[in-house]
Amino acid sequence: MTTTLTPEQTSQLVREELSDTCAEVRWYVAQTCCHHEKRVAQQLASRGIQHFLPLYEKVGRWKDRRVRLQMPLFPGYIFVRMPLRERLRALEISSVASLVGFGGVATPLPDFEIDALQKGLASQLRAEPHPHLKVGRRVRIKSGPLAGLEGILIRKKGSLRFVVSVDLIQRSVAADVDVADIAPVC
Repeated sequence: MTTTLTPEQTSQLVREELSDTCAEVRWYVAQTCCHHEKRVAQQLASRGIQHFLPLYEKVGRWKDRRVRLQMPLFPGYIFVRMPLRERLRALEISSVASLVGFGGVATPLPDFEIDALQKGLASQLRAEPHPHLKVGRRVRIKSGPLAGLEGILIRKKGSLRFVVSVDLIQRSVAADVDVADIAPVC
């Protein structure tokens, strides 16, 4: 038996589905003002919004000394985890420009990508920013903290590097890998 819905019933179903989607807690990318990532992280924490600001260590040279700096792995971006309907709490922070998405709607990131980044950085994985790549040999990490992630394999100074890209923000991160930990993607 086929049921025909009235336009009002169809509209109500669409509203309910959108409401459920907006209530789901997901990871989103917040674009920040230049060099304000750490300040935004502090403000998100003070508002009780779960966030993730991946950092890497860089040695900076000043006139008279060298300094170890903690720099954002994805300059200009910070990851926030919240229901989409609460996006205003993040957007009220003056240094947050927008949530990244398409057609004016924030696009959620897969949880496994953020989980892999968090595990990799927690295990002291040496990572640094890398130009966003589209070409090259695609590989999948078989074991280790980045297990399951797909990326591009490159060579740098005789060692293998695994470049994982977040296409939504067109940023990439490179990490050293062992040949035994990778498998080609068919």
